Amino acid sequence: MSVLLDANTRLMVQGIGTEGANHMRRSIAYGTNVVAAIHPKRGGEQQDGVPIFTTVEAAVKDTGANVSIIFVPAAFAADAMLEAAAAKLPLIVCITEGIPVMDMITVKRSLLGSGSVLIGPNCPGVITPSTRTRVGIMPGDVFLPGRVGVVSRSGTLVYEVVQQLTDLQIGQSTCIGVGGDPIIGTRQVEAVRMLNEDPDTDAIVMVGEIGGSAEQEAADYIKQQVKKPVVAFIAGATAPPGRRMGHAGAIISGEDGKAENKKAALRAAGAYVSDSPAEIGSTMKRALVERGIKY
Repeated sequence: MSVLLDANTRLMVQGIGTEGANHMRRSIAYGTNVVAAIHPKRGGEQQDGVPIFTTVEAAVKDTGANVSIIFVPAAFAADAMLEAAAAKLPLIVCITEGIPVMDMITVKRSLLGSGSVLIGPNCPGVITPSTRTRVGIMPGDVFLPGRVGVVSRSGTLVYEVVQQLTDLQIGQSTCIGVGGDPIIGTRQVEAVRMLNEDPDTDAIVMVGEIGGSAEQEAADYIKQQVKKPVVAFIAGATAPPGRRMGHAGAIISGEDGKAENKKAALRAAGAYVSDSPAEIGSTMKRALVERGIKY
């Protein structure tokens, strides 16, 4: 079993411009089965051997695509997500950043009960090393197949965490970058739930940020439901109140948004909290050793 992606993943790239094409090539090189690309003016052409369609519906019908990754510009990204959901794709990953909040409210509402899972927007995507399946912009060469799941609001910290784990020979099951915008499809607590319910995941790393209450929501779930070791890190601990960090969602406002309150909630939930990003890997190693979990 795996989370979100597996050997049956058939990927479609919505928005086959420069970035879409570049990351499509990297996903193919990693081993991902890319079956279609979308461009409204290039239907019938090919990109690196992948057929291009003008609509998602046509691509799904002809290729059996079941996952979409979206590189569409912000002004049109909401329509792209809605088109993917209308085609009943089980998983939609949106890389695009800068999507208007009102657009995301519409998307979020429309996805309720649709059966489609949305990761992002403004995220690095999802990767499952054991099946060589890469749906996003993560550098595949730092990943190692294993049994530790990773959930992160920060894209670059995913790579840092994974590199530390790989250097310690601690492999990863599935890594999910949920995105840093105020409104995202899948929240941290939902991603943690997926990994908690995955029998092939023995432990979880959760990387959070200042701003909002997502980490407290995850902490409540961890306290009540998670028996697996959880290592947590909160980025932005030294930021002054009101300072906007790299992500639109990372703004301290109110007590819940402060790093110290997030850390306190996670410690109270039984998580191993790392105060330094450089110690996340070693903290996970300690947690696995203390729990007697082989890696």
